[in-house]
Amino acid sequence: MKKSILCAALAMTVLCGCTAQKAEKEEDMYNIDYMVLVNKLNPLPQDWEANLKTEHFTNTVGNDVEVEINAYREYLDLKKELEDEGIYVDLDSARRSVEAQQEIMDNFTKEYGAEYAAKIVAQPGYSEHHTGLALDLYLIVDGKDIIYNEDLVTYPEIWEKIHEKLAAHGFILRYLPKKEHITGYAYEPWHIRYIQDREKAAEIMEKGITLEGYLGAVRETEPAIDLKTSGLYSREELEEMAVLIKCKAASFTGCEMQSLTYAVDEGVSEEELKQINEAGEDIRYVKAVKFLMDFYASEENSGVFNPGQDYSGYEWLLGCDEEGNWEIVSWGL
Repeated sequence: MKKSILCAALAMTVLCGCTAQKAEKEEDMYNIDYMVLVNKLNPLPQDWEANLKTEHFTNTVGNDVEVEINAYREYLDLKKELEDEGIYVDLDSARRSVEAQQEIMDNFTKEYGAEYAAKIVAQPGYSEHHTGLALDLYLIVDGKDIIYNEDLVTYPEIWEKIHEKLAAHGFILRYLPKKEHITGYAYEPWHIRYIQDREKAAEIMEKGITLEGYLGAVRETEPAIDLKTSGLYSREELEEMAVLIKCKAASFTGCEMQSLTYAVDEGVSEEELKQINEAGEDIRYVKAVKFLMDFYASEENSGVFNPGQDYSGYEWLLGCDEEGNWEIVSWGL
């Protein structure tokens, strides 16, 4: 009887050892490019979703969140380190499949039309959230979940403390302030990106550069922004308009923005405003402004512009609807 128990125990030990070794081998075989670049110009690699390994969990507001396995482990370590200092966070979202993104796009197209959907929804296959490596944090302050962007930005001191700890866990801040012309997105203090390599993460964070710039996909430039002085619009409004343009300009392949200038209060006439409304969709614009952009078209530009040429006075026209929402109406020479 004792011999049988001993044999069974030995067999179980061997089985567990084999299972553990198998798990380790499977872990060793798991290999993805943690430096992958996915943005408005670079799609998710075709085999990415088939090779990705993820973890699921439920956040404090009851939503299911899916994260790449190693990014999730490091996030948990980051979360604990922050909690030790009295800072509490959770994940609002992480991985979103291409299929799910396509479904969102289809629904918006059906409801509002293709043109409006293209302005609001990220193109399926071109969102960094497809990777499972992009994590959107939210804060928990005094036991209350702070999940809306307009509320999250009111805690700059907390975000600064969080950002200081990212590199030690292989994360970077992905969408930096004043880098919209490179990343294609406005500043998001909550959007962090796992790149695994702590030394690279530290270098990126210390230099204050984008992932695009670090990888050499673009030159890390700082265009001159001249908002002048307006008697019609506040500084905040003009900055918001400039960000819209910079985000759109990031999708111009091989083009480097050199400057962006507000074309003074008299930049758009009543006649031009009338033409905008006549040419537009169902949106009625009550105000319009014009910006002028100078940029360089490199040899790698998409073919729309002459390679190796500087362009100046490239016009951007923005309209404001009756609810106070600004959007880009047209652009071109």
